[in-house]
Amino acid sequence: MVKGFSDNEDKNNTQNTQIKEAKGLAAFLKGKKFTYTLPGKKQINIFGTIVLGLNLILIMLAILYFKNQEFRDFVFNVGR
Repeated sequence: MVKGFSDNEDKNNTQNTQIKEAKGLAAFLKGKKFTYTLPGKKQINIFGTIVLGLNLILIMLAILYFKNQEFRDFVFNVGR
């Protein structure tokens, strides 16, 4: 007895895949080829700077919220 797939099983699988037609988004993307490229060093630095800058602003606003009563009142009134 030989291990593996028989010829009959391969023919049945190809027939089943040909019967099913792609619908919707799969039909639209059927002929398209998408490739993923890793971001370059410059792009990584830009996104890293944006993320770190926004985190720093968030920390400064949190400190200002807890230390300054006028800012806390402003946030409370705007949130209404």
